Amino acid sequence: MTKILIVDDSSFARRSTRLILEELGHTVEEASDGAQALERYFLNRHELVVLDMVMTGMYGTEVLTKLREVNPDIKVIVATADIQKSTIEEVRTAGASAFVNKPVNKKQLADAVAVVLGGGNTWS
Repeated sequence: MTKILIVDDSSFARRSTRLILEELGHTVEEASDGAQALERYFLNRHELVVLDMVMTGMYGTEVLTKLREVNPDIKVIVATADIQKSTIEEVRTAGASAFVNKPVNKKQLADAVAVVLGGGNTWS
């Protein structure tokens, strides 16, 4: 059982992602913005973070950078509707382990989680 933190300002997106991850057997915690995510990660040290890019307050890459300062080996899957090549390259360069399109579908998320928790990434 893996502890996963979902970070998204959309309650619908958090709920739907949570249902998929819990169905896969993981323990899930949610954060609705970057500041809350950093606090929850600092307190609970999740094994994986599923991170939205566009949120109020703090953009996803800023959250990712701050998480990597706390734990350089953190595993992060970025989930966003922004599928521009520049965005995908930006999150890869920032240190994300994987990228999934929103709305998230079960197979895509399950595959990304399996790869990332197995120590890999989806960039190769």
